[in-house]
Amino acid sequence: MVNARTGPIDYCHDKRKVKKALTKKLELQELEHLSDVFKALGDSARSQILHLLSLDELCVHDISELTSLSQSATSHHLRDLRSLRLVNARKAGKFVYYSVSDKHISKLIEQGLDHVREKT
Repeated sequence: MVNARTGPIDYCHDKRKVKKALTKKLELQELEHLSDVFKALGDSARSQILHLLSLDELCVHDISELTSLSQSATSHHLRDLRSLRLVNARKAGKFVYYSVSDKHISKLIEQGLDHVREKT
């Protein structure tokens, strides 16, 4: 509970930990973007696409073949992933090649897979 006059610290069990957490508190816009990234990963088709692109860049046709999605569905997913800045597009002649936007995305996929594959 937060008291408007004294703030959250006065009601805490461990004030040192709460003060530390307050200094790392995320802004709403940052939280919303993070949530959008995890929503995108919540779709198995998009997760599969990101996994494939973390291995190497691919064109829509190849992604479609590897995922058994239609080219239209694949393009739609790629558009969503691009809007979140998770993938980049590179045009080469009549083809567009997609890749993960940076190492953070590859690492996120890799760590997620490590977690899923971990035996308890």
